[in-house]
Amino acid sequence: MLENIHALLSEGGSSFADLCMMIVYLRDIADYESDGADMVVTLHACDTATDYALYNAINWNVGIIMSVPCCQKEVNSMIATDDLSILTKHGIIKERISALMTDTIRSNVLEYCGYKSQILEFVDYDSSPKNLLIRAVKRKNELPAEKKQEIKKEIDNLCEEFHIKQTLYEKINVGAKNE
Repeated sequence: MLENIHALLSEGGSSFADLCMMIVYLRDIADYESDGADMVVTLHACDTATDYALYNAINWNVGIIMSVPCCQKEVNSMIATDDLSILTKHGIIKERISALMTDTIRSNVLEYCGYKSQILEFVDYDSSPKNLLIRAVKRKNELPAEKKQEIKKEIDNLCEEFHIKQTLYEKINVGAKNE
């Protein structure tokens, strides 16, 4: 486990010594302002709190983001589709699909914004059904414009098909950047 943490820190240009400089704040992340950070970690930040933390992390150009999202109520409250209604007619399925869509959009927004992003199992499903970790490390080189457009198109297609607006995507305003 320590080897994995060391490898992740190294990839982000940090070390264990940098963790000693960590400061923890308890406040509404949407209103939090800072000159920046080296790493942002969220653990079960409910609903759109994860989006605001990721938005801040992107704006601060942090090297490492580790986010364990919690309830994804936003997308669940608006998801609707005519062609794929089979995915939304049962409450539990709709909830899980909404959570997966939310985190898929988040991961892809991070990619669009210059991060290598992965979605991993954080803990065994038996321990918690909320077991996904979004891990993102800032890329040294920017993505080619074609790849960024492809990411944007995929997010737009998903949002359009299911009639959703997702906070991180809206805050980053990816749609306005390349039009």
